[in-house]
Amino acid sequence: MAKTDDVVEAPAGVAPVDSTLGYEQARDELIEVVRRLEAGGTTLEESLALWERGEELAKVCRRWLDGARARLDAALAEPSEADARDDEDE
Repeated sequence: MAKTDDVVEAPAGVAPVDSTLGYEQARDELIEVVRRLEAGGTTLEESLALWERGEELAKVCRRWLDGARARLDAALAEPSEADARDDEDE
């Protein structure tokens, strides 16, 4: 029976996800991970490591997108200078 604390080693070329990755870099790497998984030809261990890396890259992308959405929502919620002038004219 396998121990629950067993660690699957990442295959060569699969490093831990850097949380400082930019959106485009994380997205491009995620695309490459998906391509490698779809191509097949990897061991089960390599496939699992790639899948886990893909999950982490997807989280990085989601954080960037959530942050961008929050910034857009905040910008849209702020009254513009034109709106402020219109309010003053009334």
